[in-house]
Amino acid sequence: MERPDWAPEGIDLSKASVARAYDYWLGGSHNFAIDREFARQAIAAVPDLRMVARANREFLHRAVRFMIDMGIRQFLDIGSGIPTVGNVHEIAQKVVPDARVVYVDIDPVAVAHSEQILSGNEFATAIQEDLRRPEVILDHPATRALLDLDQPVGLLLASVVHAIPDEDDPYGILNRLRAALCPGSYLAISHVTTDSRPQEMGEGARLSGRTTTPVTARTRAQVERFFEGLELIEPGVVWSPLWRPESPEDVGDHPERMSFYVGVGRTA
Repeated sequence: MERPDWAPEGIDLSKASVARAYDYWLGGSHNFAIDREFARQAIAAVPDLRMVARANREFLHRAVRFMIDMGIRQFLDIGSGIPTVGNVHEIAQKVVPDARVVYVDIDPVAVAHSEQILSGNEFATAIQEDLRRPEVILDHPATRALLDLDQPVGLLLASVVHAIPDEDDPYGILNRLRAALCPGSYLAISHVTTDSRPQEMGEGARLSGRTTTPVTARTRAQVERFFEGLELIEPGVVWSPLWRPESPEDVGDHPERMSFYVGVGRTA
């Protein structure tokens, strides 16, 4: 397969990427044939998957606006994915022009496209790293240059923790990240589950095994465990449309069909 101009040199075009499939579900164009094939197979298993992706994205937007209202002025967005409408820096800097954002993703296309968008923005940057290496992320020169870890940070983990299998100790990884955050920081998580639709979402999770980042779906209790020791912000861990919706229409008739548990916690 020929490499498009926007794709970094040396990128593996033989295996699908969830980040690029997610871009496809959201209507983006930074994806390859292998990603679109996987994305269409996933839609066959979960027909409303595009709506699921949008609901997850909308939760991230609301969480960022909430954190801005709470005084957060710097964000660490791990698993940021390929930029689409309503990026974290756009939402934050619309209210606070000098709000600082560090995007982190394992996918080179996501990072390359982020770098293009952020060109000339002195308050935002993107780095290629893996959530499983929290110390490397926190000590990265770009992170250190933009974020002051002695001040509260908004840590955003949208649709990424489920990419960490149990054997890699996701709870330990998050504890190491949280240990670096000063009191008054916030943590936002969105995490896929099979609780509401075990057959459909289970097949979607199985299909993700063909990608570079297979998914491990978790129960509500397992997702709540990520917030242990934090002040869990109301309404707690809920289906994505139910977290502080802006209007009743945003919730819909069956919020459980969005198949993501989401929550926000505050460090004491």
